[in-house]
Amino acid sequence: MKGNRTRWRFKEEPDTRSIEKLKNQFKMSEVTAFMLAQRGIIEKEDTYLFFNGSMKDLHDPFEMKDMNRAVERINKAIKNQEKILIYGDYDVDGVTAVTLMYSVLSNHTSSLLYYIPDRYKEGYGVSEKGILFAEENECSLIITLDCGIKANDKVELAHTKHIDVIICDHHTPGAELPNAIVLNPKRKDCTYPYKELSGCGVGFKLLQALAQNNNWEKEEIYAHLDLLAISIGADIVPLTGENRILAREGLKRINSNQYKRKGVQKIISLVNKSYPLTISDVVFTIAPRINAAGRLDDAKKAVELLLSTDENHVKKCAEEIEKLNTLRKSLDAEITEEALEKIEQDESYKNKCTTVVYKEDWHKGVIGIVASRLIEKHYRPTIVLTLSEDKKSWTGSARSIQDVNIFEILEKCSSNIEQFGGHVAAAGLTVKTENLDQFIQDFDKEVRKVIDHESLIPEQIIEKKLPLNQLFTFHDSRSEVPRLVRELKNFEPHGPENMKPLFLAENVYAISHQLIKDEHIKMSINHPGGTHPINAIFFNAKDEYEIIQEGPFDVVYSLEENTWNNRTTLQLMVRDVRRTIL
Repeated sequence: MKGNRTRWRFKEEPDTRSIEKLKNQFKMSEVTAFMLAQRGIIEKEDTYLFFNGSMKDLHDPFEMKDMNRAVERINKAIKNQEKILIYGDYDVDGVTAVTLMYSVLSNHTSSLLYYIPDRYKEGYGVSEKGILFAEENECSLIITLDCGIKANDKVELAHTKHIDVIICDHHTPGAELPNAIVLNPKRKDCTYPYKELSGCGVGFKLLQALAQNNNWEKEEIYAHLDLLAISIGADIVPLTGENRILAREGLKRINSNQYKRKGVQKIISLVNKSYPLTISDVVFTIAPRINAAGRLDDAKKAVELLLSTDENHVKKCAEEIEKLNTLRKSLDAEITEEALEKIEQDESYKNKCTTVVYKEDWHKGVIGIVASRLIEKHYRPTIVLTLSEDKKSWTGSARSIQDVNIFEILEKCSSNIEQFGGHVAAAGLTVKTENLDQFIQDFDKEVRKVIDHESLIPEQIIEKKLPLNQLFTFHDSRSEVPRLVRELKNFEPHGPENMKPLFLAENVYAISHQLIKDEHIKMSINHPGGTHPINAIFFNAKDEYEIIQEGPFDVVYSLEENTWNNRTTLQLMVRDVRRTIL
């Protein structure tokens, strides 16, 4: 692995005329103009939306197919005081969507219940038990959130109980839509301009349409934009278009002095996290704790935490969820170790482009996380399965790698899958025991058709070459953060399709270097003859220490700010190094 832990690929270079146009029009640095042009952002209007897009720039919700029908049906239910059941998935996206919908609709009707299925007894999506719950509680309308797009049979069951269904989902639809009012920008007959909303985002568009139709105050909905930021970060949807606006505005709410969601505030205080929070804090601090409730216990506890305004109740919920998260981490580590051991002991994995591991007693709530952990070690599309409660099938989670659409792969293997659903990068599935061996063969066969051996090495996708001596301009103080870093902060929040930019500096030396805790490298680097070395940190890099010591080397890095003793300076976050070929 020394010096070859990843493959390096440059993004396609933009047209130089576009770069010059942006530089002249906005008086920005060449690097910033280069990155905008690389993202296809060239015109004045697009640049404005990227940097300054706000709520007024969102698309009209009524452009979404079936939106008029959905608004009409909900208005009728509110007017007639019909009981409405809000039904959501048990992950972060579903929990935030249920919290959002319940928070707003409860201002307009008291005939409101919410329901989240049990991960173990009911599984993913709309369940028969959920439909029966609606019937028992005399609900005549169900609004599903982050699920339902493939629940054709459950929708028919609801109809037999005289229950109407509105589906708000963002997962890829099947060949035939359920016989319901379906809000999903990915349905083929929907012309809504932005296709990549989270499940919570689709719910938000429904509430936005209701607000427009009924002249509700916008702030009634906007007060919950923090939930949108959490769902967008946790569900790993593209941070472009409307998602970018909603995530940015949601983060502003979370970081404002007037932020009121006590549940999130309590999570942050319990882990001693300081403000301002970034989208990474949402993904790695808030989301896992919300998820922990549904993974190991009851996701309704997370909804309670996010809905409650009672200090004592919030404290109790947050502490329970923190304990569940601690247990989740323990199970995650234990199962990951077992799975890695299975891979190491089975020679057949060496000849495969995929990883499928299974064990009957693995905890269903954490196997999705384990699949992601395995990809960190063995970079290939991965499925982790555990035996279902009926002992007749295996159920689990799939995670993918760059350039492999896991949903399409599973579609091609569907003859041996009992049920599945998901996205480009992640999916859930159930396979009958008698079909498991054939499914594993088919899965590897289909993946081989779309990738080659090189694809099984993780990529560093580099924006451009950027020598260290170009980080500071003539006007920048070396003791302060350069203007370039301040400009690049405007590209946040980062995520899929707008990742944190990586740059390449060639032929550098470590002026000083230190191995910390026998695995991290702290160093100061510069080009030959340079007079101003720059501090850098390289995590989990002991295998590369020899390259650093010997030099010269090429380095892939991102630009970070490091604050110490109330002083903020530039620090490079190193992603990979290779020996320089002179």
